[in-house]
Amino acid sequence: MLNFELYNPTNLVFGKGQIDKLSTLVPKNAKVLLAYGGGSIFKNGIYDQVINNLKGFEIVEFGGIEPNPRFETLMKAVDVIKAEKIDFILAVGGGSVIDGVKFISAAVNFDGNPIDILQKRILIKENAMPFGTVLTLPATGSEMNSGYVVTIEATQEKLSSGGSALFPQFSICDPTVISSLPKRQIENGVVDAYTHVMEQYLTYPTDAFLQDRIAEGILQTLIQVGPGVVKNPTDYTLASNFMWSCTMALNGLIQKGVPSDWATHMIGHELTALYEIDHARTLAIIGPNLYHVMFETKKEKLAQYGRRIFDLIGSDEEVAKEAINKTVEFFHTMGMDTKLSQYTGDYSKTADFIVNRFEERGWKGLGEKQLITLDKVRSIVELSY
Repeated sequence: MLNFELYNPTNLVFGKGQIDKLSTLVPKNAKVLLAYGGGSIFKNGIYDQVINNLKGFEIVEFGGIEPNPRFETLMKAVDVIKAEKIDFILAVGGGSVIDGVKFISAAVNFDGNPIDILQKRILIKENAMPFGTVLTLPATGSEMNSGYVVTIEATQEKLSSGGSALFPQFSICDPTVISSLPKRQIENGVVDAYTHVMEQYLTYPTDAFLQDRIAEGILQTLIQVGPGVVKNPTDYTLASNFMWSCTMALNGLIQKGVPSDWATHMIGHELTALYEIDHARTLAIIGPNLYHVMFETKKEKLAQYGRRIFDLIGSDEEVAKEAINKTVEFFHTMGMDTKLSQYTGDYSKTADFIVNRFEERGWKGLGEKQLITLDKVRSIVELSY
């Protein structure tokens, strides 16, 4: 097992009706920026619940944070915070809104051009504006971690950053909120969480027995509840296990003591920036093809995954290959198309574009051992056509 430090100060408040605790969680006398997305919180009643539980607080609203939140939009929120002298932010939404609020939190007091936080991947370790969240869409785990991803529309870049100052102070997670979600968003949430686990698990053995078992437990739970929660999101047993799995997939616990990959995400982000493909669907496109191209370096863990998750038997080679096929089958079960050509006809130069962009950024060796060279990136993307 590798050396590690574990730090997670987020107060996770989980279960039915927990939004009623909101007024006790927001700092007293805070002037609150209420940040949200496209308006779904008005249709499902969450907006009214938030407002009713914030009586007595001065609130300024900022709506319109996009899926794949835009730097340009978030900077407007920074201007509002400065003009209105806001001292606390409440993110009400899914991963995109929460990610956007993390960037806003980082940018408000940043000494310099906030675009550098993204383009230079500056970690924010102090002087961030405090914020909390009310989760409305399980998927990203952003409610209990300090990372975020933001799109710069002007340059068609989707970039990640974070820092220890960017954990939510609290996150209210009520599984009943998923009852009104569109089927596509729930499918995306299952696959997003599943791939988060795979990025931290499907690398190479480090004798981190407990981390492996926890990761495998999350994968097995998502396979168990995923199809059912899409069909019946009002089932509290399914909804609660789905939401908790999404949080556990990326709250830092299973990442400790083990190597991580994240190349699937880095390549997938480019597909979203280029073609506006849902984040989870880019992961379903890229992930299995990355496992094929990097088969030899991942074979031992792929074989373990195949035996423990899918009960496969055979040699390491046989089980590892079939495990990739089973992963694709599961993605199909969850409504994913797994080829880029199923989303756009304009894909012939995608590999060239991504490789050139990675080269410009100096990203010449990705993955857990930095063995995913630009040539391999090209192979992965082309195999995904």
